[in-house]
Amino acid sequence: MDRRLAAILAADVVGYSRLVGADEEGTLVALKSLREEMIEPLIADHRGRVVKLMGDGILAEFQSAVDAVKCAIDWQQNMQAQAGGGALSFRIGINLGDVVIDGDDILGDGVNIAARLEGAADPGGIAVSDTVKQNVAASLGLSFVDQGLKSLKNINEPVRVWTWRGGAPAVDAPARAAPPSNKPPIAVLPFKNLSGDPDQDYFSDGLTEDLITAISYWRTFPVIARNSTFSFKGRSAKAADIGKELGATYLLEGSVRRAGSRIRVSASLIDAAREIELWGERFDRDVVDIFDVQDEITARVATVVGHQIERAELDRLSESRSSDITAWDLLVRGIPHFLEHSCQGNIEARKFFLEATERASDYSDAWAYLAWSHSHDLMMGCAIDREDATRLAFEAGRRAVRLNDASALAHLALSSVFVWTGDAENGLAEAQRARELNPNDVRASFAVGNRLTLTGELEQGIEIIEEAMTLNPRDPYRWHYFGYLSRAYLSLGHPGRATEWARRAVQMKPDQPDTHFRLALCHAHSGLLDEAREELRTADTLEPGFLERKKSWKPYPSEARNEQLLAPLRAEGLL
Repeated sequence: MDRRLAAILAADVVGYSRLVGADEEGTLVALKSLREEMIEPLIADHRGRVVKLMGDGILAEFQSAVDAVKCAIDWQQNMQAQAGGGALSFRIGINLGDVVIDGDDILGDGVNIAARLEGAADPGGIAVSDTVKQNVAASLGLSFVDQGLKSLKNINEPVRVWTWRGGAPAVDAPARAAPPSNKPPIAVLPFKNLSGDPDQDYFSDGLTEDLITAISYWRTFPVIARNSTFSFKGRSAKAADIGKELGATYLLEGSVRRAGSRIRVSASLIDAAREIELWGERFDRDVVDIFDVQDEITARVATVVGHQIERAELDRLSESRSSDITAWDLLVRGIPHFLEHSCQGNIEARKFFLEATERASDYSDAWAYLAWSHSHDLMMGCAIDREDATRLAFEAGRRAVRLNDASALAHLALSSVFVWTGDAENGLAEAQRARELNPNDVRASFAVGNRLTLTGELEQGIEIIEEAMTLNPRDPYRWHYFGYLSRAYLSLGHPGRATEWARRAVQMKPDQPDTHFRLALCHAHSGLLDEAREELRTADTLEPGFLERKKSWKPYPSEARNEQLLAPLRAEGLL
């Protein structure tokens, strides 16, 4: 079967049977006139094609999600302008997905979802899937309403639905315009097919499409839409010129070469203005299932790119002498202090996060990191007034979610607040929501795995954490996840495996007292008390007072499990 990725639009007339029953001839004439004079020309103008007409319904296919949504907006706004309270009104559903080609027809779940979304739209409105919403978010200034996950008839998995109602803003946002937040935009350029076989374009184009969608899940920075980036397919230009034309700070480019059962994909992240490669990786795979390979590479690249941009932005800001500091700049400058994982680092980070919220009170990411910093105070025992820190943490976390309920970061921060105020169940729920919103953010996967170990699902939690390790082996926060695994393996009764992970944490972060504390705990469980004392001395030397604060450490909701974890240290008077 031939397949391709397509944006599918499905539309029908609201209350068609009732209208035909009241005035059959008038309704049919009006619908035929609309199709010929407005709808079909509009679809063609937006680079689409009518696949088929079905009574009062229309199925159309477009080259991009942006084209499909722009067509739908124009369609509904034209209907409003022409109808003036007239009888005909349409619902429109749009999905971006894989379709099966059958002559001039298209089939498959991609089409079925579009048809079901149509029924979720208001009369005169549009309903789109999450993949469509993320693809158009960077290039169209649209006001969509999040309807949450919905179970659609005959569709196996729930679909996240977003709706637009006639009258909401629908103005093109110029690609070159700087985003209001001054966040750095990224453009995913069409991956080059180096196989010498034009028939392999489907894989390189499909990989590019998937990467645009996957990176847009981050919502941390704008992603230039497909219709803009694909204009560079087959063109040769300097990175600086491409960046300037698209309004992109960073470019993701790459190539695909296939020979027999082997495929090689190369990807690079480029600083467009400076024409510097920030990151690059090559993937050599055996092609058993081409779509599985595509999914694997997409997940790996999308995971790494988000973190690489944050690091590149920090380098850029540290070199900048500009006095024009934005909320985004302040947030990025605070993150390294936050990642120190220390009481003083938290204090320094919070100064930046607070100023970011003052400069942009509707900046969800800044509120999320602010909440996270308060939860770290609770976790590390830094809070002078735990009640006040708890209140501030919840206020900031809930505000972050209210400002952007579709932000994985916001739910991740709120998850941390719940966990360190003793509510592991809600902490797990928020982490799972974050992972659902951005499956490419390994922090969310680590959080889910950690929360599962806290709530008693040790083996399942360990499996998720270890799997997430493979997605971003360069994560600078990885030492913290090693600590999660060490604690979980101790609770499972495997001090040997726990020690292995604790040693890796110390090797990666020898200046972090928590890594030495966890290794000391492993030694105590293994009966190596002299080694445990030495690690504890190192921890308290690195951060005086650390061990005193650690006496109140209670990672588990279960007091019995906390006691079992710390018993070897307490029995020897070491804690």
